[in-house]
Amino acid sequence: MNRRFSLLLAFSLLIATSFVSADDSNVDDNDLVIRQVVNDDADHLLNAEGHFSIFKRKFGKSYATHEEHDYRFAVFKANLRRARHHQKLDPSASHGVTQFSDLTPAEFRRKHLGLNRLRLPVDAKEAPILPTNDLPTDFDWRDHGAVSAVKNQGSCGSCWSFSATGALEGAHFLATGKLVSLSEQQLVDCDHECDPEDARSCDSGCRGGLMNSAFEYTLKSGGLMREEDYPYTGTDRGTCKFDETKIAASVSNFSVVSLDEDQIAANLVKNGPLAVAINAVFMQTYVGGVSCPYICSKRLDHGVLLVGYGEAGYAPIRMKEKPYWIIKNSWGEHWGENGFYKICRGRNICGVDSMVSTVAAAHVHTPSQ
Repeated sequence: MNRRFSLLLAFSLLIATSFVSADDSNVDDNDLVIRQVVNDDADHLLNAEGHFSIFKRKFGKSYATHEEHDYRFAVFKANLRRARHHQKLDPSASHGVTQFSDLTPAEFRRKHLGLNRLRLPVDAKEAPILPTNDLPTDFDWRDHGAVSAVKNQGSCGSCWSFSATGALEGAHFLATGKLVSLSEQQLVDCDHECDPEDARSCDSGCRGGLMNSAFEYTLKSGGLMREEDYPYTGTDRGTCKFDETKIAASVSNFSVVSLDEDQIAANLVKNGPLAVAINAVFMQTYVGGVSCPYICSKRLDHGVLLVGYGEAGYAPIRMKEKPYWIIKNSWGEHWGENGFYKICRGRNICGVDSMVSTVAAAHVHTPSQ
């Protein structure tokens, strides 16, 4: 190995590891190699088979047949190329291998997204305009106890239900001082709200739904049960098991926040975490950092939870630091930054400002024991 090559290799490793957040300081060598792959076009450290072996071991992947294995390996290689492309389009974030790297984009959308047609339910109203003069520079509801642990929707297009429960969990916390994990499975099994003018807008379990429709269902049904009383299964083949005697949190009203980012921030600070829709195309390969792609569709296909914002997100050398939103996702703690996503704010990147909803909790119910 000559001196020039050694310097180039050391520099590429330095760039790759610079994207690792403070929370990832204890990652193992395999993690660093996986993160490094998108920054090393020559792929000096490992070939594609080596990366695939690490991927299978890290995420517990196995395939039933040799043919399936070969097919998934081909998809994996295509996603390595896609991650490199994303890295070029989104240099302030880090893109690489994730648990979704053996899925085609179509499979990823079908199994892990799930936002249906965007129509507002009849009970939705616009949020009042709030003052914005004294907003804090940085704010994060995780620091104030209003955000439950990261959950995992599995291979079910139920993201909308996790976004809705997250917003109601935060509103319930603001109303009571108690953080209660609420049941997504109740929404998956029992919520089939539809817009009377558009049957395709129904909440349909693992086949998709809408956060505002979920709020409307919760308003009409009386509330949601605790997660522990109605646990998540990640399927929509069960019957509704809602027990109104075990309601843990209720909705008094919900409203849609304007596209203005100062209003979104003001509603976040005053009313708690917000239900948000986003285009998730860059999220399949996201590893960390502030995602601020040069080009991103505003076609909304994923429901998430807005929990905070910051003014000085990390950016690579010679790039201006990025203000960002903090998003709680529902793909488990091993995705992104311990289950969270940072996305650039200021230009409605990936449509993140386009469909934002706030919910208020009603009077407190005490579930029977």
